[in-house]
Amino acid sequence: MSISSTLFYLFVEIMYNPKEAYNDLPLLPPINELETKKVLKQAISATRVLAELKGRANEIPNQSMLVNAITLQEAKDSSEIENIVTTQDNLYQAFTANTNITDAQTKEVLRYRQALWCQVIFII
Repeated sequence: MSISSTLFYLFVEIMYNPKEAYNDLPLLPPINELETKKVLKQAISATRVLAELKGRANEIPNQSMLVNAITLQEAKDSSEIENIVTTQDNLYQAFTANTNITDAQTKEVLRYRQALWCQVIFII
């Protein structure tokens, strides 16, 4: 058993008790000031960088290729956590081809990608 899994096991067994409510949560809204000078300066900086990114994104001829690559990579990486492993080659071939000849792992990753897109559309 690895050290991280041992620590997690200890946390779950010792610190967490599902039969006991944790009612020592702080009241909302927080008492501390959230909009400090430091936070506002970082927000201004982030806005500037996002505007630059938006300008650069307009230079990409087909932006959906970039977005699809990111969601495919996220779906692949998240599926590996659940021991569903496929290759990049299989994934891109199945994504671009109109064929039903793919292995079960690749199909599952593509379903995960589709679920991600459903969440994006739901949020928008």
